[in-house]
Amino acid sequence: MSEFTHQTYVVARKVVIALIGGTVTLIGIAMIVLPGPAFVVLPAGLAILAIEFAWARRWLKKVKQMAQEAMDKLHHNSQQKQANIASPHCATSTTTESASKK
Repeated sequence: MSEFTHQTYVVARKVVIALIGGTVTLIGIAMIVLPGPAFVVLPAGLAILAIEFAWARRWLKKVKQMAQEAMDKLHHNSQQKQANIASPHCATSTTTESASKK
């Protein structure tokens, strides 16, 4: 391949990735306020852009960290709710059993 052909390929690849990734990212941003799975589309657009651009890799890393923190918080909260639900339920069933035995 000649140098000119190689340079043309590199530039064309960046342009195509920027157009596709930018479009998907913008659709994801629009889905934040519009109905749709923004939490799936937005990281997908950043992942496409991250193929070619370092700034998109950094943003994608931040988005992944934020998602992990949200999942950890959600998991922690659900465990607390299960613990809160389980303890009153056990007390109620014990009370019901002792009342029925009398």
